[in-house]
Amino acid sequence: MKAEVAQQRSLIELTEIDAEIGRLEHRAKNLAEQQKLDAVESEHRSANDGLAAVNLALEDLEAEVTKFEGEIDAVRQREDRDRSMLDSGGVNPKQLAELQHELETLQRRQSSLEDSLLEVMERREELQNDQAGQLGRIDELADELSTARAARDAALVTIDASRHQLASRRSEVTASLDADLVALYERQRGHGGPGAGLLQGRRCGACRIEIDRGEMQRIAAAPADEVLRCTECGAILLRLEDSAK
Repeated sequence: MKAEVAQQRSLIELTEIDAEIGRLEHRAKNLAEQQKLDAVESEHRSANDGLAAVNLALEDLEAEVTKFEGEIDAVRQREDRDRSMLDSGGVNPKQLAELQHELETLQRRQSSLEDSLLEVMERREELQNDQAGQLGRIDELADELSTARAARDAALVTIDASRHQLASRRSEVTASLDADLVALYERQRGHGGPGAGLLQGRRCGACRIEIDRGEMQRIAAAPADEVLRCTECGAILLRLEDSAK
């Protein structure tokens, strides 16, 4: 295939544009701002999960508090009834002994229940402090999420703007090139590598492999308008002044 030297020079710009587009695509897929956002989102989910666990534990403790308070209230009511009976003086000696024994038992029961209630209330207070801390951290993470999301979106906007500019310039360059040359270039790119590479000394700019001396002699003897291909990767070899020296 033949192509004017000017056409081959333009193909160098097309190669550079495609390389830059590739770098933008790689950055978009490995965006540091996205990684930061992902990390904050993960921490935010963990904090919410932790808060949910604390809330469930608090609900259980509230149920225990209610249970103990009910039992203590029932014991007190029984104590009040027994004391009323004692104060009335209308009990016989046997009933008196039974009531006194029951009051002692009720007092021990009340003391035990109050100790248990105190322990539960202390645990509840600890969890309430933990809950407050979790809520505060979740609020902080919500602010961090907003900041990280804004940074990610701004980075994507910048990338999209650059991508749009490059795509526009690429259209201009390809429109100025011979259709057959562009088709060859695109076919080579379809294999997954660069469509063309600048010949740098004895090295192909596409695959970075050194070309043997025999092939270099053939390249040196080829007319300037001949479209050359790398024997290793198949990319179009682009020659500029001094590039093959």
